[in-house]
Amino acid sequence: MMTEKEKMLAGLPYSAVDAQLLKELNETKDVIHEYNRLAPSDMARRTEMLLGLLGRVGDDKILINQPFYCDYGKHIRVGKRFFANFNFTVLDEALVTIGDDCFVGPNVGIYTACHSTDPVERNSRREWALPVTIGDNVWIGGGVTILAGVTIGDNVTIGAGSVVTRDIPSNCVAVGNPCRPVKSLGDRQ
Repeated sequence: MMTEKEKMLAGLPYSAVDAQLLKELNETKDVIHEYNRLAPSDMARRTEMLLGLLGRVGDDKILINQPFYCDYGKHIRVGKRFFANFNFTVLDEALVTIGDDCFVGPNVGIYTACHSTDPVERNSRREWALPVTIGDNVWIGGGVTILAGVTIGDNVTIGAGSVVTRDIPSNCVAVGNPCRPVKSLGDRQ
């Protein structure tokens, strides 16, 4: 029989109020609280904490400006030279994979958790989660929302304020609500 965490990571319905999941969420909240209280100039400690919190980090050139929020942390994988500006929020109930040389503007949210539109089912506290994958060389403008199950290709710019509800192909500029490609960049290497 699968645990609620195993169900969560497999994209199956799970209990969001499972004791083990709540324990892990609270442990991460404590780490995030400490991270957000660090002096911005304490770069060594900030990097050290991110390397311990996130599931995979491509190198120590990572920078996430405070405040930063996530649910588990260990389900977030970032590539080399990752930067995220203020108020980066990641609900990482499913895996969030971000490639090399990605830059995230302020007030960006990545949400893997999904909830039923049926109020009875929603009130049962059952939910499911779908992964988000972001390729290499992606710039995500300020105020962007990226929803569960989305894949963004390589060499993409997501315009500020966009709501990404479906996959975005490589080598384009995409904007809007819902976000859609508006300019091709041709094939990039």
